[in-house]
Amino acid sequence: MTPGPAGGRAWAVSAPTGRGRLPGVPPRTAAFFDLDKTVIAKASVMAFSRPFYREGLLTRRILARGLWGQLIFLRFGARAKTLERLRLRMLRLTQGWEQETVRRIVAETLIQVVSPITYKEAVELIAEHKKEGRRVYIVSAAPEEIVEPLARYLGAEGAIATQAAVTAGRYTGQLLSYAFGPQKAEAIRQTAERDGLDLNESWAYSDSATDLPMLEAVGHPVAVNPDRALRRIAQMRGWPVLRFSELAVVTPTGHRPPRAGVASAVGTAVLVTLIFGFVALARRKARAGVPGAAEG
Repeated sequence: MTPGPAGGRAWAVSAPTGRGRLPGVPPRTAAFFDLDKTVIAKASVMAFSRPFYREGLLTRRILARGLWGQLIFLRFGARAKTLERLRLRMLRLTQGWEQETVRRIVAETLIQVVSPITYKEAVELIAEHKKEGRRVYIVSAAPEEIVEPLARYLGAEGAIATQAAVTAGRYTGQLLSYAFGPQKAEAIRQTAERDGLDLNESWAYSDSATDLPMLEAVGHPVAVNPDRALRRIAQMRGWPVLRFSELAVVTPTGHRPPRAGVASAVGTAVLVTLIFGFVALARRKARAGVPGAAEG
């Protein structure tokens, strides 16, 4: 099955009841936020790997491989080929899982998992857009079972996410829609038509060049923590570049700096990343014949 364009969902009280906008009513504007490394500091699917492991959905080996992949993602970003391999691996892995079990795990652990890894700058920017009257949407290739509750938690009015095929309450290993690359942009255009949005006056934020179609779909594209390719594109086109780095524990009443334990966990991840970089450098030196370099 070839997945089609992703569908968006809205849940705000102010969401329109019909398609498009009424005659004589000026179009609204919106802000579309990519999720991973734009709003949160980790890959959202991997962030829930420990709860899935505790519930018996993942093995220890798969969990360890996922954590290593997370370090690679944090260091080098997401490439199209890497994401495609991950997509196929996740489809094979989740085949047969009960959808309601996944929804329950996400609902029960959302605050615990997501709040410590949310960028303070992203939370403030979302609040700023809402204050200006713009609708906020979270747009992600992650599954809707994760993206939709996370978007609600962040105060967004809607979400665009990947939709998996389900039969008799279990995942089939196929996709109904895939919110990635050009499909993200198409879903944004469909959402704009449905919700009466003016994309020329709307904003979009992402960290990856794979989201170039999404950024090009709006009048105000912004690169956040961009990978190399997106950084070059942003520089050539004169797009703003933002750096998000400060984590904040998001709560219903606002946000605050992460607890000491959270900061320690983040520091540990950074340390492991540095060790990985050192080992890679040492191996390159060894292959080049540099004296004192570590053996591969």
